[in-house]
This record gives sequence, C-alpha cells and structure tokens, in this order.
Amino acid sequence: MPGKVSAGILLYRRRDGLEVLLVHPGGPYWRKKDLGAWSLPKGEPLAGEAPIDAAVREFAEETGFEISGELRPLEPVRQAGGKTIVAWAAEGDCDPADLRSNLFSMEWPPRSGKQQEFPEIDRAAWFPLAEAREKILAGQAPLLDQLLILSREW
Repeated sequence: MPGKVSAGILLYRRRDGLEVLLVHPGGPYWRKKDLGAWSLPKGEPLAGEAPIDAAVREFAEETGFEISGELRPLEPVRQAGGKTIVAWAAEGDCDPADLRSNLFSMEWPPRSGKQQEFPEIDRAAWFPLAEAREKILAGQAPLLDQLLILSREW
C-alpha cells in the first residue's frame, strides 16, 4: 500500500442493534469539532511492525483499553488526504468514562514558543451505526458499512 498507512480497531457491541466505539481527537484544533471529526482508534505502524500489531497497540495507547477476542479484517479504505486505513473489527465492551489516552506535545498558542501537552484522544463514546455515520470522518464511513454487512455473517 503506497503512501501513509494507519492501522486501527473498530470495536463494536450488540445492544438494540450494532454500536461502535469512536474516539474524538484531542488538542486545540479539534476542541469545537464534532460531526465528521470522530474516528476509530488508529495510528501508524512502527518500522517493521505488522499492521495488526500496530492496531492493537494504538487502541491500547489511545484508549487505555486492551483488546481480546477475534480480530476480523475489514477491507482497507483510503481517506481524501491519501492515507490508507487498515482496520479490524472486534466485538467487545468498555466504559468510555474510563478512557486513558496517551499525550502529545505541541507549540500552543501558535508562535508562542511554549510547549503544551494534550491527550491524543479527549473522549470516546458508543454510537449506533446511524449516528456513528454522522460523527465519523467521511473517509472512514465505509468501514461502518463493511461492519454492518459482515456482522450479519457472524
């Protein structure tokens, strides 16, 4: 896969239908964005790291939750910016109130010379698929469609 690649986990649970866990990016640029800003937990593989291992690692780093159980591959999707998302679906449950995300540093305010730390993910939430479709980044929405189709076979 040419270009940048991110690997992630689309965690789902069955309630009155399928629900997916989405995360909201932290930091000042995303603070007031909601619709079309959420994502599945994901990140770039380290040098020599298998994408599936990167997906499990990134899920734990961004949420503080461990993945157990079967990881079911989804077809990769390409976002508008050119990044390819390689993802696996996993059935599970967690309480978003227990989210513990890693931190990143950036200069803030811009050109101030001051470094501040922000959580990579500032919140997580469970969404029914219809609402998740409104919340998720447009380039990742096809992963929801795949989950819906494949879940009928599971």
